[in-house]
Amino acid sequence: MSLTNNTSKGTPMAGLARLITRQWVAGLLALFALLGAGAVIGVVGQAELTPQATASLPFGSDSRAAAELSAALPEAEGSAAVVLFSSDAPLSEAALAIIQERARTLPGAVGAPPAIAQDRTAATVFVPVTATDAAKVAEVVEALRAAAKEGLPDGVVAQVTGPAAIQADLAAVFDGANFRLLAATASVVALLLIITYRSPVLWLVPLTVVGVADQLAAVLATRTLSVFDVQWDESTIGILSVLVFGAGTDYALLLISRYRDELRHHADRRDAMARALARTAEAVLSSASTVIVGLLTLLLSAFPTTRGLGLACAVGVVVAASFVLVVLPAALVVFGRWIFWPKVPREGQPSLADSRSLWRRVGDTVSRRPVVFAASTVALLAIAATGMLSIRTGLDGADQFLQKPEAISAGERLSESFPAGSADPTTVVSRGTDPAALVATVSKVDGVASTRPVASEGGVSEIQAVLAAPPGSDAASRTVTAIRDAVADTPDTHVGGTEAQALDSAEASGSDRLLIFPLILGLVLIALALLLRSVVAPLILVATVVATYLASLGLSWVLFTQVLGFERLDDGVPLLAFVFLVALGVDYNIFLVTRAAEEAPGHGSREGMLRALSATGGVITSAGILLAAVFAVLGVLPLVVLAQLGVIICVGVLLDTLVVRTVLVPAISLVLGDRFWWPRLFA
Repeated sequence: MSLTNNTSKGTPMAGLARLITRQWVAGLLALFALLGAGAVIGVVGQAELTPQATASLPFGSDSRAAAELSAALPEAEGSAAVVLFSSDAPLSEAALAIIQERARTLPGAVGAPPAIAQDRTAATVFVPVTATDAAKVAEVVEALRAAAKEGLPDGVVAQVTGPAAIQADLAAVFDGANFRLLAATASVVALLLIITYRSPVLWLVPLTVVGVADQLAAVLATRTLSVFDVQWDESTIGILSVLVFGAGTDYALLLISRYRDELRHHADRRDAMARALARTAEAVLSSASTVIVGLLTLLLSAFPTTRGLGLACAVGVVVAASFVLVVLPAALVVFGRWIFWPKVPREGQPSLADSRSLWRRVGDTVSRRPVVFAASTVALLAIAATGMLSIRTGLDGADQFLQKPEAISAGERLSESFPAGSADPTTVVSRGTDPAALVATVSKVDGVASTRPVASEGGVSEIQAVLAAPPGSDAASRTVTAIRDAVADTPDTHVGGTEAQALDSAEASGSDRLLIFPLILGLVLIALALLLRSVVAPLILVATVVATYLASLGLSWVLFTQVLGFERLDDGVPLLAFVFLVALGVDYNIFLVTRAAEEAPGHGSREGMLRALSATGGVITSAGILLAAVFAVLGVLPLVVLAQLGVIICVGVLLDTLVVRTVLVPAISLVLGDRFWWPRLFA
């Protein structure tokens, strides 16, 4: 059965489309939907984020076990700040006296004397920070910085580093971040919609609908996460907003493009919208379902916050698709066809599929030598993918920020005068072990500069080990591994701290990729097979999506290393980029091939694909450029992980829409002919 028959007047989707677009119903539906969403946004609001010390630590890891065991210590230093006093020249006796006095009066100081470097150019004061709430930690660090810098002698500089300061500076990145991200995203979407529609009015309708959907999605997503006790972090809402705007606007572009086309065949705009909605709904629902299933695979991740991101984004796509399929068509038909002014579609004008559009001319060019175009495109993608062979992953604390904050610069200065790991020591936590014995064992490990006990309560003891190697280095990783080997025979003993967490994160990220990569590909393959009722086409389409991902990763790595100055990828970026690119790339596959399947019964496989390219090429390109630009907006936040994710998705989406969906897929389809759809036949 062809898709044309599926959209006949008797189908449930056609009946629902006629109801949504009916006079009076449409206006009231749009009004109450927007007002109801506004009430939920304003009255219910987003759930409050409650940070947890283990939120970013993988389940089953040694560092997570260390953090959980450390929580049994009511007086343990869950975090710490290190106040660094430094000078280019050796500190004078007068300066040291001021620093010693300051060590007793700093907020939260325990009165211990400052540690003075052998070269006498630096001194440190260790300050425990018992607060766990991000806002309170930031307040403590801000107070420390103000008190430390007050009234210092000329030439002496005070800075605050350590885990608490890094946490505070990381939190500062997100101060007002949601507003900045929303403003930037909405501005980009508005500009591209104006360029796409070349109308002073039309763009306001989809932007309003998708904007309300974005805010409602944030409320429903955080409430869902809270109900199911799934952890999320500050970046979750930002990524969710970008996805809802991107996917929602893509769906809106597809619907409006089909609506404009149907207005050329119907005098009544309500009939035109009903038919456009019935024809578009299958593609949008299939696309959204595939994206949702792909995102939900993140629930299998070892990282709590990655699970939260997957669930939140899945909720966001549900909201975005629902608003585009229900609220947007109702809102659009309230206005006459004049809303497309100055390019108002008139009855009797040729449809996109029948026109000699740019994309039809591209298709005709490809059809003359499809084998050459297919082979050339595959070769170019393979060359682009070679860049990923040199990728290195794993960011240390100093590499997390696009702009270096005080905590990082202070840590680098501290390592010039003290052992490199002084600002962020490794912790060893044990139940039932004598702290002195634990110190003696860890002290013997090569690469450990010093050790000290910090807390003991109820049979649980914690010690800190300062590493001689610089943070994030291979030597630091080897030292942590050696510490773990040294305490391996000590019952219920675990090694934590930043370096240990980095090791565990790298291992868990690798396991996530091995599990989720094949799973999402299998699910997408099944979804496409059910949609297209074909075997060959889904296999080819999934293969093109994988090729796009590999090529985008390779090109992005070259861009990172040769232009942006990044030396490593964050461990989680390859997985998130894969999920988003595969799920979103399937969108454009579905937009193209469902239209081709619709055209094929009446025109044949070859002409059906060319007509589909003519009809959808413009909207797919517009949607791809818009989605790429929206994800690039993640760069407004000075976090390397978000910038890397945004760049990879931006490059991948552009490759997908401008090359793969425009040249490669049509070329393969033209080479295979009816075999592309096997075992489905078009009579």
